[in-house]
Amino acid sequence: MKATFWLTCLLTAAIAGPTNADVLEMPAPTPMEPEMPGSEMPADEMPAPEATPESGTFTVTLPGRGMTKDQVEERFGSPPEKVEAIGEPPISRWVYSSFTVYFEYDHVVHAVNHK
Repeated sequence: MKATFWLTCLLTAAIAGPTNADVLEMPAPTPMEPEMPGSEMPADEMPAPEATPESGTFTVTLPGRGMTKDQVEERFGSPPEKVEAIGEPPISRWVYSSFTVYFEYDHVVHAVNHK
């Protein structure tokens, strides 16, 4: 009797197929570089992007996709502006002086450098 019940459940699930849900697929988090003790800097004291005169390019370190809000705050400091989440799924953003970080729930989905 129990075997028939479970077999019916499995067949029903197989026939129903995949559900229609939005799923955010994120890569596995990469290990962060070890930080030196006391290396945390307030956001207003973070160095500006460094330009290399010979190439006209510059480099900016941005939060990586999948990082949590706590990890971003640990690494980049508290942002000057936190914009509340809107929509479903909830998307919030933190605005720093040189970049903006977009979160879905508590994880980074995108980071954009300001011009």
